[in-house]
Amino acid sequence: MLVLPLAALVLHGALAGLFYAFSMSVMPGLRAVGAEQAGAAMRSINRKILNPWLYVVFLGAPVAALAAGVVGGGPAAVWFYAAAGVNAVGSFLVTAAINVPMNNAMEAGTMAWQEYAPRWTAWNTVRAAASLLSLALVGIGLTLL
Repeated sequence: MLVLPLAALVLHGALAGLFYAFSMSVMPGLRAVGAEQAGAAMRSINRKILNPWLYVVFLGAPVAALAAGVVGGGPAAVWFYAAAGVNAVGSFLVTAAINVPMNNAMEAGTMAWQEYAPRWTAWNTVRAAASLLSLALVGIGLTLL
């Protein structure tokens, strides 16, 4: 049954693309304008990104990989479990422990853009790398089915 592994692949790809796009284009673009404009734009982005489409991808990627491992079994399962684990630590945990608190501080006005942007981007790049690694792990698992 390829539905769960393919869903895991697509969801990890979407998540990796989201994080990659932020680090490689959105944040550099925002840093190119004034701090006040950039901060206002990022606060707006942070409010608008919290929608069902994000949750499907963000929460669905590790769950789909885990489910693919459980249902698929065999040698592929190890790769799906690894993808879920890398995603859980490198995407979910980093988001919950670092990026979201920084977003909340920006929203509350307790963190200035100049402090926020480089640190947030660095940790977002960690999320992008973890998501790309998870995507590759799912891909390897798919080749073993």
